[in-house]
Amino acid sequence: MKKPEAAFGLHLTLDGYEGSQEQLANLDTIYEFLEHCPDLIHMTKIMPPYVFKYHGKVPEDWGVSGFVLIAESHISIHTFPDRAYLSLDIFSCKDFDYQQAIAYVTELFGITRHEINLLDRGLEFPKEVKTVANFMRQERSQMRG
Repeated sequence: MKKPEAAFGLHLTLDGYEGSQEQLANLDTIYEFLEHCPDLIHMTKIMPPYVFKYHGKVPEDWGVSGFVLIAESHISIHTFPDRAYLSLDIFSCKDFDYQQAIAYVTELFGITRHEINLLDRGLEFPKEVKTVANFMRQERSQMRG
């Protein structure tokens, strides 16, 4: 018997460097990204994107943040235009083409260097309850001999 899929979902984090300061400061570009990205990776947007500009205590820490709730979880982005930097999170309980998301964000914001982390979240969360139950029964019976 095949071991059942157990992780809840994939979480992509991307730190982008040397991006276009103009694009990173543009609320419309951030909105466009959050509006289009869910469709691109076959997710279900359940609210319009929410995008806002903020100013930190340190003047160069100003930026734009945005968030879109998807049925599968969320996509969030934070930019620091004066530092030519962005931080992106995509978390989903459904598999998605993270490479397509990376290509889209790097092209749209002119990112030339990036760090990527892929995390399997909820490793003990059974996605297929019946399959997990059958697997566990079979494992236990084999252990009893």
